[in-house]
Amino acid sequence: SFIFISNSDLGYNQSHYFQHIKSETENISINPINKSWEFADKKTNIFIQNGVFPTACSQAGCLSVGVNGDPFIRSVCGVSGIIFNVFNPLTMKPWQNSESGVGLYGSDPVCGSSRIYNFQFNILDSNKRRKVVEFLDLIPDGYYVIVRNISGTSVSSNTYASTWRGDTSYLGKNNSIYLRLVEQGFTSIDSFDRPRAFSFAYKKNRLSIFSPKAAFSDGINDLMTLNIDFISPDSIGFISSPVFGPAKSWKDLKWRGNTVDSKAGDAPTISIIGIQPNGTESTLFSGINLNQQDFSIASINANVYPYLKLRMRNIDSVNYTPYQLNYWRLTYVPIPEGAIAPNLFIQMKDSLEVGEPFNFKVAFKNVSDASFDSLKVKLIVTDKNNVQNIIPLPRHKPLIASDTVHIRSNINTTSLIGTNSLYFEVNPDFDQPELYQFNNFGFRQFYVRADSVNPVMDITFDGVHILNRDLVSSKPNILIKLKDEAKWNILKDTSLFKVKIRFPNGVLKSFNFNNDTLKFTPAGQAPNPDNTAIAEFNPFFQQDGEYELIVTGKDANNNQAGNTEYKVVFQVINKPMISNMLNYPNPFTSSTAFVFTVTGSQVPQNIKIEIMTVTGKIVREITKQELGPLHIGRNITEYKWDGTDQFGQKLANGIYLYRVVTNLNGKIMEKYKATDDKTDQYFNKGYGKMYLMR
Repeated sequence: SFIFISNSDLGYNQSHYFQHIKSETENISINPINKSWEFADKKTNIFIQNGVFPTACSQAGCLSVGVNGDPFIRSVCGVSGIIFNVFNPLTMKPWQNSESGVGLYGSDPVCGSSRIYNFQFNILDSNKRRKVVEFLDLIPDGYYVIVRNISGTSVSSNTYASTWRGDTSYLGKNNSIYLRLVEQGFTSIDSFDRPRAFSFAYKKNRLSIFSPKAAFSDGINDLMTLNIDFISPDSIGFISSPVFGPAKSWKDLKWRGNTVDSKAGDAPTISIIGIQPNGTESTLFSGINLNQQDFSIASINANVYPYLKLRMRNIDSVNYTPYQLNYWRLTYVPIPEGAIAPNLFIQMKDSLEVGEPFNFKVAFKNVSDASFDSLKVKLIVTDKNNVQNIIPLPRHKPLIASDTVHIRSNINTTSLIGTNSLYFEVNPDFDQPELYQFNNFGFRQFYVRADSVNPVMDITFDGVHILNRDLVSSKPNILIKLKDEAKWNILKDTSLFKVKIRFPNGVLKSFNFNNDTLKFTPAGQAPNPDNTAIAEFNPFFQQDGEYELIVTGKDANNNQAGNTEYKVVFQVINKPMISNMLNYPNPFTSSTAFVFTVTGSQVPQNIKIEIMTVTGKIVREITKQELGPLHIGRNITEYKWDGTDQFGQKLANGIYLYRVVTNLNGKIMEKYKATDDKTDQYFNKGYGKMYLMR
């Protein structure tokens, strides 16, 4: 709801029923039918005691009217009478009779200060009964009236309802105490036909508003009581506006209203209450009266009090009708207002792999005519264990009117496995004044799938997968490759590997990634479908003997590469030697490879195989380049001789001789012979035999 006022400053306003009902009220309300302000009703308790004198009561204290617990109205001044107490329906103060001389309105003289609120008439005197009728007629409509009788014990000490009913014969048609009281609801008046006490209370000519009440004693010995609540309007009420603001600076208070009374009585005043961002309230101005209906509030520091609240003290102790507040309004310099705008831009996945960045982006738009300073953003991820992770974000640029900024963050999900809740808020905790905060924040759940697949580890010595107790170079190039299927959780930490060697003397040594002996190559940048990290191990084993390599590996989520450590035993011989070279298969039909073992730390620079006839004619020379990759240890050549000569012509079936010619650093290599090597029987002076059978 709003109001448009041409050429007006911006502001906050309440000026009609549906705006005013947003206010808090005390002892005052706005009538939904006639839209007028009305004071709340208050109750005045009346407690009446009466009884036949002196059998039921012989003291004035038990023949009384108590107002809110104070029985200050007392009787009696003689018997055989009727007493009236009249209350102003606004002030709830009883009429006061004359304390001396003749009683007012033809009533009997007052016999003491505690009787001054009584209008007592001798009921035996017909002229006094005439005065009662006249007295009842002069009471204004809406006034509360209490009627009590003063009864003696004998029948002759009273006149009764039947007598009063017959008074019309001399008072005139429709004129009698009886008729006047019946008209006001004393329907049980005919029960007053013998000595007994009664009390009757009514609101004159307002039977629809107040239900009359009456009570009788049973006889002359019992007391009767009557407990009633008289309803009257309050004379003061309070109206408290909703909280207005926030504002960048304040300008003016303007308020208007009108009175409904013919005579002055309204005395409303307004207080201005400042509210700090933490909710602390302070009264900044008070007692602003009807002569200050245009009131400057420019002196209020909006940085300290970005919110204001108005409070009216509405009082009328003359007419008991409130001042009719038409409107009040505060003018101000506006502050900006922004809102999350997913309709313009939003980007976020709800399911991710572990390590995959949660790429969060959402638009925030300035929907006002004022500018924001640099914007603060709060971003919190609550994980499955209800632990809050605060994501630091830099401030964003100032945001001018109608402009949009993208709030964004790449959140590392490595430690967020499971269901997470993202909370984001722009301009949190009112970092700078803003009109509303409810449209600045949002929640989003996302799920991070765990990595439960073990990585795969592969180990080679000089490019070869060795068997247990194989012979290797004393300076091997050991490559340890660790591959994981998780493309986002990249293998990039040296802690993923542990490398140990058990030496021939039984000593176990761990190697660290802090020198050229053990180098680490991470898997690269995510996302990487080939998530492979490499540990390159280049030791120098100076002692001959049997060694053991022990390696463990794990991925970034601590999944182990295998249930146990990788272990392999290998042998080292530092002296460079070469074993007999056998061909396999032998005999052969289509092709044969060569099998031999090399020791030391490097492969011979020169190596060739000469194949000749039994007469010694060389028919084929096979060079090192043709043999293919060779390594320290046992070799089976990739090259296979197909039984052709140097020119590619097929040789005839039969026996052929062959020998190996090698040197390392210009020296002929000695022959290596393992303990169980029995191949010498196939060689004669270094020459071997092969059989070609097509």
